[in-house]
Amino acid sequence: MTAETIFKYFPNLTVEQQKHINSLEELYKDWNQKINVVSRKDIDELYLRHVLHSLGIAKVQTFKDGSEILDVGTGGGFPGIPLAILFPEVNFTLVDSIGKKIKVVNEVVEGLGLTNVQTVNSRVEEVPNQFDFIVSRAVAAMPTFVHWVKGKIKKESQHERRNGILYLKGGDLQEELESYRTAEIFDLTDYFKEDFFDTKKVVYLPMKFKG
Repeated sequence: MTAETIFKYFPNLTVEQQKHINSLEELYKDWNQKINVVSRKDIDELYLRHVLHSLGIAKVQTFKDGSEILDVGTGGGFPGIPLAILFPEVNFTLVDSIGKKIKVVNEVVEGLGLTNVQTVNSRVEEVPNQFDFIVSRAVAAMPTFVHWVKGKIKKESQHERRNGILYLKGGDLQEELESYRTAEIFDLTDYFKEDFFDTKKVVYLPMKFKG
């Protein structure tokens, strides 16, 4: 898959956004040789397995300008960097506890010239701010993840959908989500036709607040 497939699914990108998307492969291949953060198989399918997969969140939720998004366990910068390209007026904080991964993220962000991304090398529990949405790619089972991000979501919503978690997951989620009655599951096959997405989903979990 090439960047052209991204443009097919997201036809309204500006010239600058297309340039950023086109630059991702070279930047990641270069840095991955120095600091391995993406498997060799995945780096060869970067646009499918990382970029388009990350942008599945954007098919479920559009972020309003000025909103604050936290990407937990960002790894090499997914889903945060592709989403930051798609929403240049939205503020993204990418957090990971592994320093070498954040180093790669910083280099990619600098290489692209993104001004709406900041990174944090720490555990998410140590991030002081609150956010409109928290995004991630299956870094833990949902109960564990919900515990990690407790208190990190703003109470006041500026989107039609309530603030909460947007989580990229795969496989059978029935048991994992059985205690979350408000969770909504979106099949990525509804948006993307590639076989890779056959079992891939976005889970939306609105956060409950007392009072």
